[in-house]
Parts: sequence; C-alpha cells; structure tokens
Amino acid sequence: MNDVKILWIDDEIDLLRVHIMLLEEKGYNVSTANNAEEGFDLIKNNNFDIVFIDENMPGVSGLEILPQIKKYDSNLPIIMVTKREEEDVMDEAIGSKVDGYLIKPVNPNQILLAIKQNVHNKQLIGEKTVQKYQQDFRELAMQISFANSFEEWEQIYRKIVFWELELESAERNQMLDILTEQKNEANKGFTRFVENNYVEWIQNENKRPTMLHEAMRKKIMPMIDEGEKVFLIVIDNLRFDQWQMLKPYFSKKLHIVDDQIISTILPTSTQYARNAFFAGLLPTEIAKRYPQFWSDEEDDGNKNDFEEQLVNEFFQRNRRNIKISFQKILNEDYANTKLRNVKSLKENELNIFVFNFVDILSHAKTNVQMVKDLASDDKAYRALVKIWFEHSFLKYLLNEISELNATVVLTTDHGSIQVKNDIKVIGDRHSSTNIRYKQGRNLDYNKKEVFVIKNPSDAGLPKTNLSSTYIFAKNSDYLVYPKNYHQFAKYYKDTFQHGGISIEEMLVPFVVMTTK
Repeated sequence: MNDVKILWIDDEIDLLRVHIMLLEEKGYNVSTANNAEEGFDLIKNNNFDIVFIDENMPGVSGLEILPQIKKYDSNLPIIMVTKREEEDVMDEAIGSKVDGYLIKPVNPNQILLAIKQNVHNKQLIGEKTVQKYQQDFRELAMQISFANSFEEWEQIYRKIVFWELELESAERNQMLDILTEQKNEANKGFTRFVENNYVEWIQNENKRPTMLHEAMRKKIMPMIDEGEKVFLIVIDNLRFDQWQMLKPYFSKKLHIVDDQIISTILPTSTQYARNAFFAGLLPTEIAKRYPQFWSDEEDDGNKNDFEEQLVNEFFQRNRRNIKISFQKILNEDYANTKLRNVKSLKENELNIFVFNFVDILSHAKTNVQMVKDLASDDKAYRALVKIWFEHSFLKYLLNEISELNATVVLTTDHGSIQVKNDIKVIGDRHSSTNIRYKQGRNLDYNKKEVFVIKNPSDAGLPKTNLSSTYIFAKNSDYLVYPKNYHQFAKYYKDTFQHGGISIEEMLVPFVVMTTK
C-alpha cells in the first residue's frame, strides 16, 4: 500500500499525529498541511490518491476550498472531517461533491474504511468478483455441457451476461478472456441444441418455448383484453446484454414486472423476424395470406414497409376492434417534430414505437471505419447503445409514459454477434447476400459448417422456387462467396451481424413494465 499517497489538511494537524502514525505503519504515504491554501498548493504539485480536509479552519475553510479542488481534479476523492453535525453543513458538503463525511472525533477504522471505499474499492471489488466467478466457473461449465432445454440455455445466457458485466466493471480482463471462451463453448452447444430442435419447435407449439411470432397473441393481446393501455417499444437489433445496460434507466421510471427472454425465429433478420412479430405469423404464412405485404429476397425496396398493416391485420384476424398508433422512429428529428405530445396517445389500447438506431449502428460498424473503431467489441458496442439512449427520443418517451397509467412492453426482433470466422459458400446470382444466412437454389457448402434447411416450409419459411434451400451460419462464423473472397472476408471480420444462430442473436429480451 506504500504507493497510496494521502494528504491531510487540518489546522490542528498535531492533534491527529496518532492517526497519521497508524496510517504510516500500514504502509500509507501521508503528507500534511495546516491550512487550505497550503493544502491546495500541495495538491497541484503532487499526485495524491485521497485527501482528508477539515471543514472549519481559520481563513479559507475546507468547504470553501472544496469546489476549487474539485475543479482542479474532479476525480480526486475528498473526505470532509468536521466537528459539526448540522444538516446544512452535510448538504453543502454533498452539494460540493464530497466523497465522504466523518464526524470528529474520528476513529482509525472510519479512516481506513474511507480509504478502502475510495482508493482500494476497485481492487477489492475486482478481487471479490474474480473469486465469485472462479467459484461459479465449474458450475457454469457443467451447465453448458449438459443443457438440453430452452430454459437451461436461457439461464446460462443470463449468467454469462451477468459475469460479463461484472468482470468488465471490475476491470478483470484476464477473467474476461476465460469467460469469452466459456461463451464460445456455450454458443457451440446452443447451436447444436437449435439444430436438433428448431424444426420441431416450428411444427409443434407444445414442444417450443415462447417464440417471437406468437408473442403478440400470447402476451400482448391478453394485456389489452384485460383493459390495459399498452405502450410497445421495439428496439431493432437489441441484445439482452444491451438491455441489461439500459435496465437501470427504465427501473427508475417504471416497475419491471417481468424480465423475460424469448426465442426469435430464423433467419434472425428484420425482414423475417420483425414481420413475423407484428403479423403474429410465420414468414411462410405471411407470404401466403398477405402477398401484398411480403417481399422476397430478390425483390427491390425495403422489406419492412408494411409492419403497421400487418399488426392491424393481426387484431382484425383475432376479432379485436382496438385503436392502434404505430410510429417508426427513423431519426431524432422526426421524433422531435412529430411526437412530442405523447400523452395524447393515452386513450389508445396499443401504441407502438419502433426504434431502428441499434440496427443502424450495427450496419454502420460494417461500413464506416470510425464506427468500427468505436464499437470494437461487445463492451464498446454496449457503451454506444447506452450513449444513444441517454440522448434519444426514447428517454423522453420513457419520462412521458411514466406519468400515465399504462403497461410498457420492451422487446426486439433479433440480436447480433461479432463475427470472427469466414466460411466459403458458392451460390448463383439469385442467392441472398446476408452473410449470416443464405437462401437460394444452387448453394454449394460444407454441410458440417452450416445449419441446413432443405425444405423451407418445415421451418415456416417461404421459398422462391421448388429447390430453395436456407443455410445458417453458426456461432461467430460468417458466409462469404468465392468472388473477391479475401477482400470481403477481411471487410466483414469483427463486425456485428445477424441472421444466423447464436445465443446473442436468438435469445432476446421481452420485458413487461408498469408505471409507478
């Protein structure tokens, strides 16, 4: 601990010699000053780790010098020491961003606790976090090896995300590397699980977990039937770990009633998954029932232009005559000019807001070098989503909804994964371009490297011709055509993609909240 430098500023510093000697015996390097000006000069000329300062000294008081110290170094922990217990003194100290508050006479344990909380906290928290993860490591490895149900994979993913955030916060990169390997093993096991069960899920409702295409019928419609006013927030491409980063903001304004994970559908892409969610139908059913609202892979134009029509058709098909508002937030300017009067929507049974920012960010990471640098890994990707939220219309929307008597549902259509391993696939000019899945009639691939669906109707997928086949990338693989192979393999490596099979893409949040 002899590298920790402490400054103690007090006009009666001689009366504190016992405390200073005890600190020095424990290996701390302690400097002293008899007044605020002398102390401030020492701060400007040294790199102290923590400062103890008397609140009431002759001349410039500790309270008076505190704002100047914080302005000079806002990260320097300041512990105010005072004889006075008046509430207004505490309020002023806290308002000046003091990091601790001790009442004289102080005892050695109080001083040590203040140092540990403000100087050693990261180290102590990090050591405790590593210890707990090490204890959990073997159990998590066993769970990954033997998981054989959706509920077990859900719990594994929750645990992985928990430790990912904990170890990042504690800045334990070595343990994070080990956890990353565990997540890779989890993805391999989860992929095998999906390969073995996905077609049966689609064909047998009793054998499957709650899936995205039935969430409107099973979860949202019953709320409306109970007379609840529902605000449905769909954030395109939102992963469960990103939701965990946003969760504290939501919990300040709303009661989180149910924080679920459900399964999206394959392909884990907006064209298929989000249309299926709003229609309450699998893609093949949408294409048959509403061909005017469905676009095949080869068709030009946006593949999600008819979401509002599909959700209206869903409620009409289920004989529900309700008032629905549908807003797709493509940019903040649109939201700021068109959607400021949120409270006017309170009488609608269902208000839907679709936010595309996270998906746009994912595509921007592929195409824009600056974004590639900013979102270099999962941690950075989460941080960008958090920054977006803090300055977004969604935050304003959350504040407005919190003042209404309403139910709030937050979900997404799919997640994404950072791709690492390029896989060669051959296809003709009619084959799809997505690098996490391919659909076409003349695909050539190594069947050990991909998940193959040769009869698309078995998986609820439309086919453009009789010999259409779908193949899906697994884990962190991505599919590249032979033409300019190395160029495209390098271009897409480490970008965030969706469409294939991974826990990050398929296990998505479905959160139910109520206003307080």
